[in-house]
Parts: sequence; structure tokens; C-alpha cells
Amino acid sequence: MSVEEFQSLVQQVTSKIKDQPVEADLAAALNDQFPPDGEVFKNIRAACDEGIKEGWLCAQEHGGIKFGRVIRDVDGFSVDVVLMKDIVGPHHRHPKGEIDMIMPTEGDAKFDGTPEGWMVYGPDSAHKPTVTDGEAVVLYLLPGGEIEFTRG
Repeated sequence: MSVEEFQSLVQQVTSKIKDQPVEADLAAALNDQFPPDGEVFKNIRAACDEGIKEGWLCAQEHGGIKFGRVIRDVDGFSVDVVLMKDIVGPHHRHPKGEIDMIMPTEGDAKFDGTPEGWMVYGPDSAHKPTVTDGEAVVLYLLPGGEIEFTRG
């Protein structure tokens, strides 16, 4: 799997949402259009698993979290992927929002209380990303690649 092939998979999602507002309703639309048991979700998940195994995805590690920005811009979004296990990550703010694809890999992992699937944080939201009840891979789509790490 190459980064270009990975981008092609992710672009199946980004091309559909590039002109939509990043708000809670978008999570419902993504869960309907790209459900965890659907082909697109499964293909992206398999690509994440493969990329992590091959070492080009989540190639950095800090504080027990493996992470990395894979794509700087596809349809106006950056693409970051993290691997977290029963951990609280660093507080950050999303100036333009954040779209999360949650993929449990061990246990009944939840990301910020949300199980497998999609969740969306709107513009100017902030949080400490938290995985509980196991391990999960989370793919982040950030409009304009914008994220601000804070001391919250």
C-alpha cells in the first residue's frame, strides 16, 4: 500500500464532504453513507492496519501515542492517523472542526465515548482525545489542516 493508494481510499470520503459544514449532522451523514460494516470504511480500516504494520503510518510516537500526518491536503483536509490504547492525549482546539473515523482494534474501544464509526467536532471545539476500553486507530480529517495544541 502506498500513500497515493491510501489517499485514493480516503478521497472517496473527502470528495463527498468537502463542501459540507463541519458540524454534528455530518457525523450522522457519514455513519449512514460510510458505515463501519460498509466497503469504504472496511477498505480504509484495512489500509490503516497495513500502513501501521508496514511502518509508514503512525510512524511517530510520544507519550504512548503513535501518530502521523499522512496527507497534507486532499479536498481541503489534512489526514492524520493515531493509534491510542486506554490513554488521554494532549488538549487541542479545532479552529475549523475535526472529523474522526474511529476504528477499534482491541477490546470495545471508544474514542471520547464514541464507539466504532464517525464523530464530528465543530469549529472552535476543543478536547483531550481519549481512548477507553481498549485500543483504537483514529483517522482525523482536519479542514485546512488546522489544529492548535493548548494547555486545557
